[in-house]
Amino acid sequence: MSGTSLDGLDAALVEIEGTGLPMQARFLELRSREFDDLGGRLRRLADQSPMSSGAIARMRSEFVAVHVELVRELAGGRTPDLVVVHGQTVHHCPPLTWQLFDPAPLVHALRVPVVCDLRSADVAAGGQGAPITPLADFILFRDARERRAVVNLGGFANFTWLPAVKERAASELITEIRGGDICVCNQLLNEVSRRAFAEPHDDRGRRARATTSPPALCESLGRLLAPQGRGRSLGTGDECREWIEQYLGRYAGDQLLRACCEVIAGCIGAALEGVADRVLLAGGGARNDTLAELIAAATGAPTGRTDDYGLPIDAREAAEMAVLGALAADGVQITLPQVTKPTSSVGRAGVWAYP
Repeated sequence: MSGTSLDGLDAALVEIEGTGLPMQARFLELRSREFDDLGGRLRRLADQSPMSSGAIARMRSEFVAVHVELVRELAGGRTPDLVVVHGQTVHHCPPLTWQLFDPAPLVHALRVPVVCDLRSADVAAGGQGAPITPLADFILFRDARERRAVVNLGGFANFTWLPAVKERAASELITEIRGGDICVCNQLLNEVSRRAFAEPHDDRGRRARATTSPPALCESLGRLLAPQGRGRSLGTGDECREWIEQYLGRYAGDQLLRACCEVIAGCIGAALEGVADRVLLAGGGARNDTLAELIAAATGAPTGRTDDYGLPIDAREAAEMAVLGALAADGVQITLPQVTKPTSSVGRAGVWAYP
């Protein structure tokens, strides 16, 4: 899994027992690899910078090679039953979506089946193609008594709401699952850090914690972020860089970071107000202590990290890709119509390649 933050690649080893919705998934191991200058080139492509077809082809080849090395390292001589790859989202604005990848070199190197591009089947059926993780969240985090919200603080913030199981059948429960994109998150926070301080991110939210933000700054950002998650998935064009351009220089960088944390937390609180008995945070933004504390205050619910429930925050998205791939292999529709809102029947997800 490589997300919209474009900081590196995560590979998770997951053990699956059973098939279909009753399956049990257990996270075993994680390997990660930071991108070198490849990350910068991928970012330029995602930012819609002009690029030759040859440059894109070379970049894709390098990107796939990182996958081959990391999966081989993770496997450690074992032969996986299936490798599931998200690919790099370089454009997402339904009905257009592009997850950059080529499964053939990975199949050739490991001699195992590979599935990638799990979003396009939903988009082809008129859906938003995102978020695609709610069903995997159900497999991994459902609880007999609690209504849980899993909030991913990645490039964009999204959520999954899970009903309490209460001995009901999985087929009944999945119709009640809710989810959606909320607003831009690390795409905005990290861009402020890069522009204001030449740092990749605000480590643990220390800069944001050390200051306050003028109300006018929060109000201006709130007007941009509040409408973002209303009935559509987020992606290209939703990064709010124009807000940074407008206010960087007029206000200190740490004030911008504080405003971002306050507004993002407020948007998450508005999306989850009164509906969750517990909030589980995942994604790189979960390390931002300032943001996490503001989210806990905004939601009014006990808030922790997925680490406390058997899945490290760095591993969640990669592990959930494995779960979704296993479900797709079993013939389960991995996107939920109440979440992605397709207008016609969705076929089996993924592009499948075999040795």
